Amino acid sequence: LDESLCFAVYSAGLAFNRVYKPILDAMGITYPQYLVMMALWERDGQGVGELGEQLFLESNTLTPILKKLQSLGYLKRQRSAADERQVIVSLTDAGAQLFAARVETARQITASTLAPLSAEEARRLMDLLLRLT
Repeated sequence: LDESLCFAVYSAGLAFNRVYKPILDAMGITYPQYLVMMALWERDGQGVGELGEQLFLESNTLTPILKKLQSLGYLKRQRSAADERQVIVSLTDAGAQLFAARVETARQITASTLAPLSAEEARRLMDLLLRLT
């Protein structure tokens, strides 16, 4: 295991999930739901297909996540006026307010998790992981 890159990446992912869990539990959402909300917080009003591509999720995985977030009142789904085949996902006021308040806390926790790394090392790690992905 010590020589396995996939295990190192997996373990790091688990460590991040442990750090985020208390925040997400307080928000009443799961990590995949959090990722959807973060994507919308960065760019609201995306199509379901765009969200799926951005998050590497298939429609059959993404749709239940969107339905749950909609039932919690954090987002809405509407057919596009330009193309009724496309569903646009947007934050509600409650979703925007909830995540605007929580994002800074999550960033601080992420920063503390990455504390053993310099800013340059963290940037290099992110670049390498994105390239690997």
